[in-house]
Amino acid sequence: MRLIAVGDSAPDFVVKDNNEKDIRLSDYRGKKVLLSWHPLAWTPVCAKQMKALEVNFEKFKEANTIPLGFSVDSSPCKKAWSSELNITNVSLPADFWPHGKVAQDYGLFLDKDGFSQRANVLIDENGKVTWVKVYPLEELPDINEVLNILGNPQALK
Repeated sequence: MRLIAVGDSAPDFVVKDNNEKDIRLSDYRGKKVLLSWHPLAWTPVCAKQMKALEVNFEKFKEANTIPLGFSVDSSPCKKAWSSELNITNVSLPADFWPHGKVAQDYGLFLDKDGFSQRANVLIDENGKVTWVKVYPLEELPDINEVLNILGNPQALK
């Protein structure tokens, strides 16, 4: 399983989110998409990671970017969790069934654990991967790093 790389075409997917809405990557053509992967809902670092997306939702919107908070948890689990965290703007897609299929397609699934790595994958308006960063499971991704890259595409070079 190869980690998705800059320049790759991002594999399309259709999954349900925390509101039982179909989320299809190809529906976002013309916008950038941030796939922000967290291992499991209901854990402290994952909660902070998803709250950072919500708090910065308007900044993502200004950067023509759709943030998506991905994990292998089920849609009902993500619905309860998003309610608990008061996440109302950011969609939290459920890569639940087939279990971890999207994470596998992106090379982020940890077979021995049954969940994804913690990672951020940025996809451009044409569906090409422009940035990938995998984090230690216990590390909170720096949301400002992501926002800086969105605000300064030269940072990708």
